Amino acid sequence: MYRIKTLNKISPAGLSVLDQTRYTISTDVENEDGILVRSADMHDYAFPDALRAVARAGAGTNNIPIDRCSEAGIVVFNTPGANANAVKELAVCALLLASRKISDGVAWVREQAAAGADVEQAVEKGKSQFVGPELSGKMLGVIGLGAIGVQVANIATKLGMTVFGYDPFLSVDGALSLSRLVHRAMDLETIYKNCDYITLHVPQTPETKGMFNEDAFHMMKGGVRILNLARGTLVNDDDMLAALDSGKVACYVTDFPNGKILRGKNVVAIPHLGASTPESEENCAVMAAQELKDYLENGNIQNSVNLPTLVQPWSGVSRLCIIHRNAPGAIASITGVLSKDGVNVANMTNKSKKDYAYTVVDVDSRIGESVADTIRALDVVLRVRLLNH
Repeated sequence: MYRIKTLNKISPAGLSVLDQTRYTISTDVENEDGILVRSADMHDYAFPDALRAVARAGAGTNNIPIDRCSEAGIVVFNTPGANANAVKELAVCALLLASRKISDGVAWVREQAAAGADVEQAVEKGKSQFVGPELSGKMLGVIGLGAIGVQVANIATKLGMTVFGYDPFLSVDGALSLSRLVHRAMDLETIYKNCDYITLHVPQTPETKGMFNEDAFHMMKGGVRILNLARGTLVNDDDMLAALDSGKVACYVTDFPNGKILRGKNVVAIPHLGASTPESEENCAVMAAQELKDYLENGNIQNSVNLPTLVQPWSGVSRLCIIHRNAPGAIASITGVLSKDGVNVANMTNKSKKDYAYTVVDVDSRIGESVADTIRALDVVLRVRLLNH
C-alpha cells in the first residue's frame, strides 16, 4: 500500500484517481510515500524517510522547499495549465477593471444608497467620474507565454487589442497554440515602450523577482495599466506606489494584495482568486494525483520542477529508478554496478535538469534490493527505487 498524506483539502475527483486498494489517503498518515498539497507551507516540514514525491495541485511551488527536496531525492510536481482557463477569465475581468473603474463605481453606488440619496438621480450626476477607455484598439503586452499567457494573449486579440507577447523560453507547444495575430516581442523594452496594458504571467525566480521596478516603469508609456495575476513579488511595491502617485501607472490590478500596496491610489486588489473555481481545483487535483500515481507505480516523471521529464514504457521485469547528481561518470558508475552483478539491461534512459539527473533502467530479470543497495552507496546517488512489474 502506498501512503499519501494530504496537507490541504483535495478535490474528491483527484483522490478518486488513486485506487483505494493500493493507496491509503489521509491527513494524518505517517511515514508517507507521497504528499498532495495546495497552499500549505512546507518549508519547516520534516520529511519522513519514505517520502518520494510531493505533488502540488497548482502551478506555483513557493510553499515547497525545492532545494531540500532535491537533495533528499524527492520529486516535486506541479500542475501547469490545469488552472489556465480560470486565470485567463480573471485576466479578462482584470483588463476591464483596470479600464473602467468598475469596482470604484460599484462601491460608490452602495455609498449613495447607504447615505439615503436618490440613487437613480445620483448615478446620472456622478457616473462621469468613473469613465474609462475601451480595450479595443489598445496595445497589450503579455509577459510570459506559458499555458496561461498564451490563452490571455489569444483572447485579447478577440477583444480587438493589438497584442505583443514576450517569452525567451517559449515552448514548442506554446508556439503552436499562440494565435498568429500575436506579435512576438524580442525584448521587454518593446513591451514597455509600446503597450497601454501589460499583464504578467511568469513564475517567481531570482531573475523575475522585483522585475517591475523603477527602471522598468521609467521605460513604460505614461498612464500604463498593469495586471499582476502571477506573483506579488514580481512587482517592487515601493516603486509601484511611486509610479501610481506620479500617474506613470494609471491602474494596478493585483491578485496579491498586502497592506503596503493598498495604500496606493488606483489599486484594484483581488483576494487571490486566480484559480478559485471549482473546475480549476478539480483539474489541478486530478493532474497532481495522476503525476503522483505514475511516479510511484512506474517511476515516470512529468511536470516536475526539480527533476527532468522522463517517461519510459516498461520493457523489462524489474525497473531501477535512480535520482543522482548530474556529474561526470555517474552513468558509468551505475552501469558498472549492474555489469558486475551480471544484470542485463533491457532499456535505459537518462535525463538531466541543472544539477540533478534521473536514470531509469529496465532489466529483463527480477533483481533484489542488494543491487539497489550497491547503487545507493555510490557518492553521486541521492535516491534509488526498485519496482517490479
